[in-house]
Amino acid sequence: MWLAAVLIGAGAWVLAGAPSRAAAADAESGAAVFAAKQCVRCHVPRSEQGPGPVLEEIRRPQGAMELAGRLWNHVPAMAGMLAQRGFQWPSISASEMADLMAYLQGDALRDARPDLYKGQVTLLRKNCLKCHSLRREGGRVEPDLAERRGDYESASAWAAAMWTHTPRMAAMASSVGVAYPRFTGDEMGNLVGFLREAAAAPLRGTGGAPKR
Repeated sequence: MWLAAVLIGAGAWVLAGAPSRAAAADAESGAAVFAAKQCVRCHVPRSEQGPGPVLEEIRRPQGAMELAGRLWNHVPAMAGMLAQRGFQWPSISASEMADLMAYLQGDALRDARPDLYKGQVTLLRKNCLKCHSLRREGGRVEPDLAERRGDYESASAWAAAMWTHTPRMAAMASSVGVAYPRFTGDEMGNLVGFLREAAAAPLRGTGGAPKR
């Protein structure tokens, strides 16, 4: 299997493939996004009563990738609740997501450096390749993960991409009997770090640097 080879090849590109800095995010604008996307309907201060996790639980100092993982974990319950109440799934652009994550105090400096080996293990243990393919290996239900390189450049880019696609992905996983994966700790950061390097590293035997 080529996955082990990617780890070796990716090592040469760790510095070159480091994530770019996300566009400057603004917490005040993020608060406006939080209100405009109706997040305030469910996530209210602890002193009030709402159907979702209280605001203090989701808005606290945390890593940006850690926050992306928590958003991922939250999607099935949130999608079900919105559908039950007759609300559409809110669209969030990459710039809006960056601001929203700033408001929720997600900070990339709090994230640990990705562990590529652990990222590979996460990819396999979470059964991502049951549906997705990576460099033409794995499932065929979704686009090849190596083609999504732009989604791995920052936590906000990844969070925006998964926010758009994850409700459909959760429904599809259920239809094919795959458990919806949950992420804890540094798992999301390690996974995205591995996918970034796998997408950037040259194919085995081709040589040369990855195209930018």
